[in-house]
Amino acid sequence: MNAPTTRLRQKNTSHSGSRPWQLLLTILIAFGLSGCGINNIPTYDENVKANWAQVQNQYQRRADLIPNLVKTVKAYAAHEKETLEAVTEARAKVNSMQVDSNIINDPAKLQQFEAAQSQLSSALSRLMVVVERYPDLKANQNFLALQSQLEGTENRISVARRDYIAAVERYNREIRTFPGRIWHTVLYSDMPLRDTFEATSEGADKAPEVDFQ
Repeated sequence: MNAPTTRLRQKNTSHSGSRPWQLLLTILIAFGLSGCGINNIPTYDENVKANWAQVQNQYQRRADLIPNLVKTVKAYAAHEKETLEAVTEARAKVNSMQVDSNIINDPAKLQQFEAAQSQLSSALSRLMVVVERYPDLKANQNFLALQSQLEGTENRISVARRDYIAAVERYNREIRTFPGRIWHTVLYSDMPLRDTFEATSEGADKAPEVDFQ
């Protein structure tokens, strides 16, 4: 009597342990691996990371232009000390932040990063206003070259931010909607929803005006 009872319990335990796998197999069969979007979430996640890398690259490009820009302006307007220092300090703050691909997993750090970049944008805008008072500086060939590079970089930053926001929206939408929501629950539950950029002040989502024509 005891032996059959033991075998029955073992059979029931084995059957119970296999249920999650049977459920997963049923889902896989129901949707079909070829067109059910099983790889959409990791694919969209990689796209988010790639677009974030472009945002970083363009912000770094801007930061790299600033020392020469400040040096050139200083040669013509050294007494504009407060404005020049504001740009230098804002750049130093940006460069002091430890930023890598993992920052998009930390909303608080992402917000801090964006706030620092916004502060730098504001400082650059004030510097461009100061430049208006110095015709000789505006005609300087080195400054004109830096102006052109800065303008192009600001445009690329805007494009990179736009593409990143679009990539995050697509990724988050996949997780929230059917059938991506099922795959997220079954296979990708460790992949979180992602935050995106928000304007930290009025006009923060616009590139600083650097056109003196």
